[in-house]
Amino acid sequence: MKQFLGKLITNIAQKRLKTENQNATVSDITLAPIIDNIKVEVSHAIKEFIFIIIGVFSAGFGLNGFLLPNNFIDGGATGISLLLQNTTSLSLSALLLIVNIPFLILATRTIGVKFAIKSVLAIAFLAVVVHFVDYPIITDDKLLIAVFGGFFLGLGIGMAMRGGSVIDGTEVLAIFLSRKLSITVGDVLLLTNIVIFSFGAYILSIEVALYAILTYLAAAKTVDFVVDGVEEYVGITIISEKHEELRVMITDKLQRACTIYVGKGGFNEKGSSESKDIIYTVMTRLELAKLYTEVDKIDKNAFVVIGLVKDLKGGMIKRKPLK
Repeated sequence: MKQFLGKLITNIAQKRLKTENQNATVSDITLAPIIDNIKVEVSHAIKEFIFIIIGVFSAGFGLNGFLLPNNFIDGGATGISLLLQNTTSLSLSALLLIVNIPFLILATRTIGVKFAIKSVLAIAFLAVVVHFVDYPIITDDKLLIAVFGGFFLGLGIGMAMRGGSVIDGTEVLAIFLSRKLSITVGDVLLLTNIVIFSFGAYILSIEVALYAILTYLAAAKTVDFVVDGVEEYVGITIISEKHEELRVMITDKLQRACTIYVGKGGFNEKGSSESKDIIYTVMTRLELAKLYTEVDKIDKNAFVVIGLVKDLKGGMIKRKPLK
């Protein structure tokens, strides 16, 4: 099997090389970087589809095991589908496809064709899972339904996003409108869900709408944890006259990497600017207390700026524990 895959990747690399340059000489040296790129693409694609599959089954569990049997709704395109399912004779699986079609068409213009295709496959797979997989009904307690239905639905949405797709198309609409109007993605999602919950209160009941808000909050928080990670990373910028001592402390004592920027102060007591090194490093929020202690030992007047980091790739922060 391994030999077959190796031969297949080599053939694809040869075709790609010929497509890029008709006069290129096919050899092990010219094929090596292309083969490496294909292996990376394949490994990433497999990982992304695993994320999507896990996400679809999790979202299906949230819908069939909690929300759907109890006539609950959620926000976004899923909430619209659940609302229509409660007021029409159409099945939820069909509504998930119908409601998301306009958002997926918009995704081809806003994000890209590849993203739209993966999203179509993810939503179609979710529709199949919701229709055919017989999940057990876990509870009839309304609070548990709202919280855990939102949790599993949010887990599914977050995992699908980690896989480079969506199973709820309103995020695409939010991105599109945020580029056209002077509002954030979060504001668009909030306004969209206010409209959905208002219809839910009118068509079903105010109680259902209030539980739907709780479901939405649980789902949104879970999506944040899945997409951004449980660990919250922060970027730290330090400006100090004792920058070299601070650099040594960060690299030797805390065992963290850092980057040194050459900067120039814009204000001092003498009225003139002077050159100084600026330190930038990344840590988890749990490590900040230790950093503050060590910085104060060296320079209590150091200027420290903290900024939230959404995600990390590469480097050593995820491989080395704090000393």
